Parts: sequence; structure tokens; C-alpha cells
Amino acid sequence: MTVQRVDKDPDAKTMTVTAEFDAPVERVWQLWADPRLLERWWGPPTYPATVVEHELVTGGKVTYSMTGPEGDQSHGWWRVVAVEPPHRLEFEDGFADSSGEPAAGMPVMIMRVELADLGEGSTRMTVETAFASLEDMERVIGMGMEEGIKQAMGQIDALLAAPADR
Repeated sequence: MTVQRVDKDPDAKTMTVTAEFDAPVERVWQLWADPRLLERWWGPPTYPATVVEHELVTGGKVTYSMTGPEGDQSHGWWRVVAVEPPHRLEFEDGFADSSGEPAAGMPVMIMRVELADLGEGSTRMTVETAFASLEDMERVIGMGMEEGIKQAMGQIDALLAAPADR
């Protein structure tokens, strides 16, 4: 399994997911940079993602939806804060309405992605999610975020094993 651990720190209001992959940093970066690859792993297996907008530059916007087994849809958005290919990405992450606009009353998180070269073609991906409050953290984790991200990231090995041109 790719996810090595999930650390929750209520004092810092963060959840950090650490995963390792048998692929070079540049290849793992493409999982974020290529919207067609992103949508193949961003949602858990039963909630595949469809990326609508994907502007992975500082100030850029990403919008997506995830479709559940009953056809139900959840929408989300990112506002890109920082991009340093192929090692770092930071973005605000939130829930959206069906038009891709931020959903009123829903938490907004800051996600920080770090990709570290472990040598011999391996990469460590660390995804830290920072919450505005402990209540927001408990609410989003209670909605299934931890299990969802573990399942989503569990799909990455198969993507990395496929030829780079998909």
C-alpha cells in the first residue's frame, strides 16, 4: 500500500498523509500536473473525479466533481497558492456548488504537497491539510476525508506502473 501513515495533530489543526512510490519525482508530479491523471486518482474508487478547470499556476483555479455509485455528485475547488514543479504545490481546497463556486458554510482547507526524491527512482509524497479550526478538522474528517484520501492515493501505484503516455 502506498500510504505509509496518516498523522492527525489537533493542536496544529492538521492531518498529514505520507506515501511512498516506486517512481521518480517528475513522474509523481505529473499526477498533479496532468488533469487527466489527476482525475484517475483524486477521488476514491467509488467516487471518480472529473476535472473541469485545471490551471496549475500561482493564482490559478482547479474545479472538479466526484460522482458516487448512485450518480450523486460532490464538487470541489482549489485556488493555487504556490507551485514549484516538481517538488511543491500549495492550494486552498474547498467544497463547491454545482457551478464550481465555493459552497457557503463549508470549511476551506490549505493543502501543502511536498515531493521528495528518495533515490533509486523512489518518491515520498507528503500531503498536509491545515484546517482553520478544530471544529472544521473534525467535521471534514467526520465526512470521510481520511479514508477517502487513503483510498484515492491507493490508486496511484497502478497509474505509475502504466506507461508514461497513459
